[in-house]
Amino acid sequence: MSDLDAFIAGLPKAELHVHHVGSASPRIVAELAARHPDSKVPTDPEALADYFTFRDFAHFIELYLSVVDLIRDAEDVRLLTYEIARDMARQNIRYAELTVTPYSSTRRGIPDVAFIEAIEDARRSAESELGVVLRWCFDIPGEAGLESAEETARIACDLRPEGLVSFGLGGPEIGVPRPQFKPYFDRAIAAGLHSVPHAGETTGPQTIWDALTHLRAERIGHGTSCVQDPKLLAHLAEHRIPLEVSPTSNIATRAVPTLEEHPLKEMVDAGILVTVNSDDPPMFGTDLSIEYGIAARLLGLDAAGVAALARNAVEASFMDTAAKKALTTEIDTYTAGWTRQSLV
Repeated sequence: MSDLDAFIAGLPKAELHVHHVGSASPRIVAELAARHPDSKVPTDPEALADYFTFRDFAHFIELYLSVVDLIRDAEDVRLLTYEIARDMARQNIRYAELTVTPYSSTRRGIPDVAFIEAIEDARRSAESELGVVLRWCFDIPGEAGLESAEETARIACDLRPEGLVSFGLGGPEIGVPRPQFKPYFDRAIAAGLHSVPHAGETTGPQTIWDALTHLRAERIGHGTSCVQDPKLLAHLAEHRIPLEVSPTSNIATRAVPTLEEHPLKEMVDAGILVTVNSDDPPMFGTDLSIEYGIAARLLGLDAAGVAALARNAVEASFMDTAAKKALTTEIDTYTAGWTRQSLV
C-alpha cells in the first residue's frame, strides 16, 4: 500500500451516491442466494466476480435486478442494510446517503411499513453501534415506469421515514425521458425532499438539462456527458450543482470506454463541485477508498488534494450545518496530523 493509499484508507469520508442492493457484499449476496435457491445468482462468493461481468449497461441492469430479487422479506432488508453500514465503517465512512428503491421490494410482497421499519432499525443500530450515519434517497426505478414513480412518491411522502432526505431517479436513461417524472418530483420537493436524479450517464447532455429544468435537480448522479456541452459545464459550475462521480462504475457499465478517457479532470477544470462515489461497489469490485485512489491518479492529487475531495462530499451532502462542520473538522484534523507525521 502506498502512502497515499494509506492516507485514503484512514481518511474520514462521506458518500453520496451508493445503492442499497448494489452495496451487497459477495458474502451477503451468496447467503441470500442460498436462502432463495430458485435464483440464478451464484451461491459461491468467488463465482460472483464472474457473474458480475457486464457486457453493457442493459446487462448490468439485468444482473442488478437478479440481486434485487433476493431481497424478499423484511429480515433480508434489515440484514442487508446493517451489513452495508458495517462495510462502510471499515472504510472510515462517517456519513452516507444510501439510494434505496422501495418499489423493488414492495412489488415483491414486502409491506411498505415493514420495509421502512427494517431500514430504519438498521439505520439506528448502524449509528449507535458502528458510528455510521445513514440517510436515504428513495429513488424511482425508471425502467418500471410511472407506476413505480407513483408508488415511490407515495411511500416517500406519506410514510416519510426519519432518515429520508432526498428523492431520486435511477435505472436506464435510454428510452426513459426525465420530463415524465416531473409531477412526482414536484410532490417530493413540496414535501421537503431534495432532488437528486441520475442523468447524463449513458445519454447526452440534454438529459442533464431535463433533470435540471423539469426535476429541479440539486445534484446530478453521474453526469459524465456534461463535458460535451460547454454551456452546461458553465451552468453547473456557476450554480454550484454537484456531480456524483463514480469512475469504476462508468467503466464497468461502458458509459466511459477507459479510465484514461474519463471526464473527471474536465469537470474539475471547469470548476464543478465534484464528489467521488462507489455506486454499486461489490458489483464493480471497488469501494470508496479505491475510488478516491483512482480520482487521485486521474487528477494528480496529493493527500491535501484528496482531503479537498472529501470536503466536497461534505459540502454537497444534505447534512445539517453542525454535522457538516464536525465532519469537515475531523477531515482537517486527520489531514494535518498525517502531514505532520510525514514531515518527521
